[in-house]
Amino acid sequence: MLLSKMAAEGGGKEMNEIKTQFTTREGLYKLLSHSEYSRPNRVPFNSQGSNPVRVSFVNVNDQSGNGDRLCFNVGRELYFYIYKGVRKAADLSKPIDKRIYKGTQPTCHDFNHLTATAESVSLLVGFSAGQVQLIDPIKKETSKLFNEERLIDKSRVTCVKWVPGSESLFLVAHSSGNMYLYNVEHTCGTTAPHYQLLKQGENFAVHTCKSKSTRNPLLKWTVGEGALNEFAFSPDGKFLACVSQDGFLRVFNFDSVELHGTMKSYFGGLLCVCWSPDGKYIVTGGEDDLVTVWSFVDCRVIARGHGHKSWVSVVAFDPYTTSVEENDPMEFSGSDEDFQDLLHFGRDRANSTQSRLSKRNSTDSRPVSVTYRFGSVGQDTQLCLWDLTEDILFPHQPLSRARTHTNVMNATSPPAGSGGTNPGSNGNSITTPGGNSVPPPLPRSNSLPHSAVSNAGSKSSVMDGAIASGVSKFATLSLHDRKERHHEKDHKRNHSMGHISSKSSDKLNLVTKTKTDPAKTLGTPLCPRMEDVPLLEPLICKKIAHERLTVLIFLEDCIVTACQEGFICTWARPGKVMMKLKLKVQ
Repeated sequence: MLLSKMAAEGGGKEMNEIKTQFTTREGLYKLLSHSEYSRPNRVPFNSQGSNPVRVSFVNVNDQSGNGDRLCFNVGRELYFYIYKGVRKAADLSKPIDKRIYKGTQPTCHDFNHLTATAESVSLLVGFSAGQVQLIDPIKKETSKLFNEERLIDKSRVTCVKWVPGSESLFLVAHSSGNMYLYNVEHTCGTTAPHYQLLKQGENFAVHTCKSKSTRNPLLKWTVGEGALNEFAFSPDGKFLACVSQDGFLRVFNFDSVELHGTMKSYFGGLLCVCWSPDGKYIVTGGEDDLVTVWSFVDCRVIARGHGHKSWVSVVAFDPYTTSVEENDPMEFSGSDEDFQDLLHFGRDRANSTQSRLSKRNSTDSRPVSVTYRFGSVGQDTQLCLWDLTEDILFPHQPLSRARTHTNVMNATSPPAGSGGTNPGSNGNSITTPGGNSVPPPLPRSNSLPHSAVSNAGSKSSVMDGAIASGVSKFATLSLHDRKERHHEKDHKRNHSMGHISSKSSDKLNLVTKTKTDPAKTLGTPLCPRMEDVPLLEPLICKKIAHERLTVLIFLEDCIVTACQEGFICTWARPGKVMMKLKLKVQ
């Protein structure tokens, strides 16, 4: 009896051991303990009753080679630091800015990467009471407060993001199930807004703010049932993926306010969502303990991943790691540092990866396949890494017999932001790795080449003649300042939406919602049965924290995770451990 008890205790201790390193096909990832960020006194935070810890990154391009800045929230506190990553130890005694809020807590935040400089950054912060604040932590200024009197929405802000390509538009989601489009240049008004219907569809509706002069919010979206937990823009900024507590993924054409496709979780709510770097696939996670891979082109589930033992809180693609398989690969072996000699070669291949992907089914191109790497963290305190391979994406296409080479190379896109940010729509952020061979093939289902994605995006253009007059006017209002490829300045225009022809209603939730019976969706394309789609197994599944994990961000030379205790950890990629300076934190 005693021996059994001791064995059980020993096994439990081993199971509860926190991992500080793990190995994948590209090498060893190692936790850098001296690069850990937290509250300055490093006292673990009592997370009970608090909102999730979130992390946002921005690069201010200050020419010093250390332009990364880090923002994170812990309880009622918000911190802004210089992020030294794998290069130097964290100095917690010198935050650039620190704020402590009373009566409300920060819940999420997002930097505007377009306007960031060494002298100024624009940071949006959402709060548990429903407000959104625009601050500049470098200048230590508070510019504006939106929904200050909570006349627009009284519920917790669940997600806030700048609209891609815009210096002034941002989107805010609430636990009420509503989203609002704001412009930083407009006021919110002193009375509760009145709305009129712009467009509605199955379990969603979009309203404009009815007023004589332009005011915030510009638009109100009512999406699904229950809280809207997260949304993510596609890499090209044209589409918006939303996940809700009702268990649905809904993907919209953002400009034309059209529903592109939907998916239902196996059970429970969906909590997180992200796009692949090329915009072809969407991954979700939630209360079914699964990660689900959804094809944007085919609008269907192509795989599920089971590795977590509790709710999945964050999913994110790694734009810096992928596998390319060809008929004429270069043979190479050695350490990760040895690949520096191939840096020029690797960048050339990275720049050409996207074009080769678009020719995947072309008869005159060499067989090329890509392995997408994505990760997930959950309330089970585990980090999982997954590979989405060619046998899943192109099941009916013959696999090349060429060997696969793996490497983590320098990428051309800026560092990723919070919750999996936009690595760029041109695919240049995909690098050229190699190492061990890919897993053996399983029976999979078809997927279309990347060119079909471009067609899908272009067919819903906001200025298309088939779009109704009201939607075109909305697009003119809300998207006039979105930047083109070279961020050219546009003339600012003000429009009033009060004259749009539609049935007027002051009710906040005009659309009639229909409850979807989960039993009726199971086994349908919305929610295939487990045996109907491939089941992925994680490459690695490691316990890396004592408290539930709330952050997973892939950067060029490291992976960043955070837990509800308020510790932000840096995991150096293989060959990237270059810490020479260890600062003692008081």
